[in-house]
Amino acid sequence: AVLPKICLLLSMLRCAQPKYAPLKSQAFNQKLNRLVAAARTPSKSSSTSRMASTSSGQQGRSILWFRKGLRLHDNPALRDACTGSAAVFPIFIIDPYFLQKSNNKVGVNRYQFLLESLSDLNSSLTSLGSQLLVLRGTPEEVIPRVLRDWSIKKLCYEIDTEPYAKARDARVDDMAREAGVEVKKHWSHTLYDTDMLVRENKGKAPLTMQAFEKLVDRVGHPLTALPAPTARLPPVDVSLPGIKDAEVGVPTWQEMGFKEAPTAIFKGGETEALKRLEHYMKDTKWVASFEKPSTDPSAFTEPSTTALSPYLKFGCLSARFFHQRLLDVYRLHPKHSQPPMSLRGQLLWREFFYTLGSHTPNFDRIAGNPICRQITWDTNPALLKAWRDGATGYPWIDAAMTQLREWGWMHHLARHSVACFLTRGDLYLSWESGKEVFEELLLDADYFINAANWMWLSASAFFAQYFRVYSPVVFGKKYDKEGAYIRKFLPVLKDMPAKYIYEPWTAPKEVQQRANCIIGRDYPAPIVDHAVASKECIARMGAAYKATNTGGSAGKASPAKAASSGDAGTSASAGAPSSSKKTTGKRAASADQGGKRQKTLEESMTKKGASKKEAGK
Repeated sequence: AVLPKICLLLSMLRCAQPKYAPLKSQAFNQKLNRLVAAARTPSKSSSTSRMASTSSGQQGRSILWFRKGLRLHDNPALRDACTGSAAVFPIFIIDPYFLQKSNNKVGVNRYQFLLESLSDLNSSLTSLGSQLLVLRGTPEEVIPRVLRDWSIKKLCYEIDTEPYAKARDARVDDMAREAGVEVKKHWSHTLYDTDMLVRENKGKAPLTMQAFEKLVDRVGHPLTALPAPTARLPPVDVSLPGIKDAEVGVPTWQEMGFKEAPTAIFKGGETEALKRLEHYMKDTKWVASFEKPSTDPSAFTEPSTTALSPYLKFGCLSARFFHQRLLDVYRLHPKHSQPPMSLRGQLLWREFFYTLGSHTPNFDRIAGNPICRQITWDTNPALLKAWRDGATGYPWIDAAMTQLREWGWMHHLARHSVACFLTRGDLYLSWESGKEVFEELLLDADYFINAANWMWLSASAFFAQYFRVYSPVVFGKKYDKEGAYIRKFLPVLKDMPAKYIYEPWTAPKEVQQRANCIIGRDYPAPIVDHAVASKECIARMGAAYKATNTGGSAGKASPAKAASSGDAGTSASAGAPSSSKKTTGKRAASADQGGKRQKTLEESMTKKGASKKEAGK
């Protein structure tokens, strides 16, 4: 009864007239948010009584529909499903939309991560007297059937803002309401209700990170994460139709039709997510001083970042709980790092892309995307395959792509390198093609984040310094002069001397023979000459920028510049880029190392990494 009044007060004060400006400070917003969180979070005794299935006031049955949010902690849909219910049916639906044979390919590593997460979730539910029911079919087929067969009165789930999910949920909601079933939806995959953030920003999603940071500063910190239940949950009635162990168990990757075994080193599930979180939170000085551009993309024995992104993607770890733990550390270390480069900054990047992406049409493609520069990229299946397979002839690029294929993960600066190489740096192929490869192979492939990063790194949106090109030779040496990372993921080069490890084609024939690696036979020669290709790509990008600027206001300033000048952001309009062609398929015969400007840029990228705004995400 108190919560709606507090929310109303909060809304009124945030929209207050200027004379009430002191009430709209960040500190005041934080206090109000804590008050709201306290109203939302029951005491331990209250939680126990609400979760218990023997409460005298309980009526009917409810379904808790898991999609993302594969966890018990900070799960408001779980609490809602248990409140007032005599029986709760936790379900997950194996949706054919996400199977390998569909157009939306998912690789075996990510699917295995999902299956492990489901098994862990089932174990957690079983420990509380419940179980996860894994059903097969499209949600539009499955949900109406179980609503009818199980006499369900309430359907609860976590809000998903991806386009496919929004359309799916709208259809399911209509079916449920037609059947007389109450539908309860909750925000818990993101830090905030992203629709609320847009309303607070006068109905428009911020187009720059700077504008987004100012917005969340005004709104205040997210609500406190809900604790995981400790009492027994309302039971699953196993006597009902369609509930048998053989029908509702978690399948194997073989049963899902995959032929190759998973090879990722990261295991899925809430248990593993919380274990990894605790491991890093113990080192409070590391957490407080974390700056992402300073981390090492070549580290593989122990990744130089938290590698928690897959757990956030599947909702095994609550972003709000992660944020809450970070604030606890920051209180111990007042002189901590700041967004956008801090660990909290990484969560804000995620939130920024979710907010902007969910309010931008066609966010995952070029056509019809109002924030994406309309560049006509080349199409070359052979070059794309070489890049995807880690066979470009550039060991730094190929090692990163091999790590992606084997582990389902790579460091963000490695992602920067391979994305730049595919698009504006060397091959001039579409970022959409790279996005599709990442969607299939990455454990943490996230609809909004993946698309945003590819637009950023191809200089199609957010980032306009297209001439800042990552060298596929020089950049990796900054972190790993001996080439240990390359030797790990490209064992064919394990005996190549460090002098030649990043450019093995320059090794004399006798050195290649001693290393048991003949270039062109055991390892490919470079598919392009970077010195030549990068200059041609830069020239073509310049022409494309000029064309789009002529056609409209696109690209007049990068987001960072736009924000500093008071501009709300950039928009893209169509324009015909240069039709000049570049030589591909063979390494040019010349030993040209590029012009003075290009050499200076590559040295800058090596000494400083990417620009802070680019590398901070």
